[in-house]
Amino acid sequence: MSALVAKLKSAPLLLLLRVNAVHSWRRLLDVRKQSRLLTGIIALFMAGYLGMAFALFYYGLKFIAKFPGLGAVLTERLIFTLFAFLFALLLLSNLIIAYTNLFRNRETAFLLTLPVSSATIFQWKFIESLILASWAFLFLIAPLLLAFGLVRDVPWHFYPLTGLLIALFIILPGVFGAALAIAIGRHLDRKSFQILLVLLAVTLLAFVAFWWKGNPVDEDVLNQRTLQALDQLLAKTRFTMFPFLPSYWLSSFTLQWADGIWRSALFFAAVLLSNTLFFGSLAFTRFGNLFYDTASAVQSRAGSGFKFSFSGGSKKNSHTPGFLENCFAKIPGLSPATRALAVKDVRMFWRDTTQWGQSVMFFGLLGAYILNLRSFTHQLTSPFWIHAVAFLNLGACAFNLASLTTRFVFPQFSLEGRRMWIVGMSPLGLPRIVQTKYWLASSASLIVTLGLVVLSCWLLKMPWSDIGFFGAVITVMTFTLNGLAVGLGVLYPNVKEANPNKIVSGFGGTLCFVLSSVYIIASLALLILAGGGLRVGPEWVLAGVLGFTLLSFVIGWVPLKMGLSQLKNFEA
Repeated sequence: MSALVAKLKSAPLLLLLRVNAVHSWRRLLDVRKQSRLLTGIIALFMAGYLGMAFALFYYGLKFIAKFPGLGAVLTERLIFTLFAFLFALLLLSNLIIAYTNLFRNRETAFLLTLPVSSATIFQWKFIESLILASWAFLFLIAPLLLAFGLVRDVPWHFYPLTGLLIALFIILPGVFGAALAIAIGRHLDRKSFQILLVLLAVTLLAFVAFWWKGNPVDEDVLNQRTLQALDQLLAKTRFTMFPFLPSYWLSSFTLQWADGIWRSALFFAAVLLSNTLFFGSLAFTRFGNLFYDTASAVQSRAGSGFKFSFSGGSKKNSHTPGFLENCFAKIPGLSPATRALAVKDVRMFWRDTTQWGQSVMFFGLLGAYILNLRSFTHQLTSPFWIHAVAFLNLGACAFNLASLTTRFVFPQFSLEGRRMWIVGMSPLGLPRIVQTKYWLASSASLIVTLGLVVLSCWLLKMPWSDIGFFGAVITVMTFTLNGLAVGLGVLYPNVKEANPNKIVSGFGGTLCFVLSSVYIIASLALLILAGGGLRVGPEWVLAGVLGFTLLSFVIGWVPLKMGLSQLKNFEA
């Protein structure tokens, strides 16, 4: 028995799991010792989010349940739709993180040189990617399931069984995401495959834009035939009832176990378990060799990613200005050194398909939603609801921007890594380099956020004064969120890590997202206090606008100023 235990402890996969678990626990203890105040702020935010999310879900589900005959139908469709979209987001997240972890990770390259099988390396990276991609999903779904159970008055065994099924559920998008990451890594250098990916992405966004176009419900049907009107309103969510979707199995189990239909619920649990065991064992036993061949192909390429280049130089004369150089040369006031740094950052962003691909996906879906506002704007006649939709669009765009600035802008300083001393010796100097990164990120994100917010207000047929107000607000929010991400990225660097996912998952990245979320919620509350479609006195308007301006200054300028001051004593 002791020999078996010793053999298990020496197994490569278990050794990797144990070492990384101990390392993560020590880093957590080290963070707690370094700043108890900031750790307390994060813990308070997490507890506040869980409490607020639970309250919103609980009272929302309780309100829906009050409608006789309709409450159960709405709740059921809500659960199916939520799990279907979460499955799609988990698949996308696993694809991006798995690709980075498998083929753009120093630890993976190091492990490949050791006498460790490729299957073991893939298994460890698969588990790590699954955890990184799924923890936010578990954090989001916990308050909903607790609120759903209390509203339905379910027995105690509902919670552990549902938790077990969710643990099985998140494995499937992890397997499919890893398989897609291997396929993309293996064939990404083929131009036909690149063109196919672009066409597929454009087709998908166009399909979502036209599919989600709502059909206006006839007022006579709305007033006299409630079930028929409800069926028309929920027509675009019927795809979530497709019985071969893993989200359908989990949703069916959740609803039927809550209703006491044990036999049918156990059937869907068995379906989910069998599929998870099959695809999980397939990934653990067969993906190792595929991963090794793909990693070998990726590392042997002269270049990776898309071959579409912004440079116009030829092999005979590599100093010929390219497309980006010519574009930045037309911007007045830019010195040659600043222009060269901006061109370098844009090229690095373009070469990393995980960055611009995720950005296009998030803002593309938001743009598809905003374009479909014209389908129901004629039904919004009250100024209150028009402003409510406008503020919701503003909040959605701001939260989207907060996630992207935390994911991409925050780790920019740390990604310079051990080459920081080279960058610091440049004529620009570290403070000016960081300022250039800040203005470049702010300008690029402002083009997207300002365009989406102005477009949404125009589709809502708001007056130009209100369009100008919302445009000014999102402009201030854009510069504030980028300033916060850049400042905290300098204050909490991790130059030893080359994986941006791990940099963001650290203390500084978590604090950045927490402060960004608090800032957005507080800003929306102040702006709604300043009017928000309601008739309030001028003193309330002045107080709300001044409060928003002061909050933006503190959240955006202060961390950036502190970061620039710290650069004077920074040693790479």
